[in-house]
Amino acid sequence: MSGRPNIRHVVFFSAKNQADVPRVLEGLSLLADIPHSDFFEVRENTRDDALSGEVDIIVYAEFASHDALTAYKSHPLYQESIRVVRPLRDLRIAADF
Repeated sequence: MSGRPNIRHVVFFSAKNQADVPRVLEGLSLLADIPHSDFFEVRENTRDDALSGEVDIIVYAEFASHDALTAYKSHPLYQESIRVVRPLRDLRIAADF
């Protein structure tokens, strides 16, 4: 399993109001400028799964270590993203593996 990232960070979001999805996406996109991830993307859900429609946006990032993930979450842009997104979001589910 060499070559695989140590930590994968996946977060699912839904907006309280569907009209706010672009603003949530924009707020989460701030996270892309944080330098501690080895890979980062934020995407809108394609909703191709007919059994689940709750998720609007997904954040996916890869980190070399727990320390890198901690540094990412400590960065000022992370706090700015929270400030923008928290009032607009409903669901937030995070998983690290």
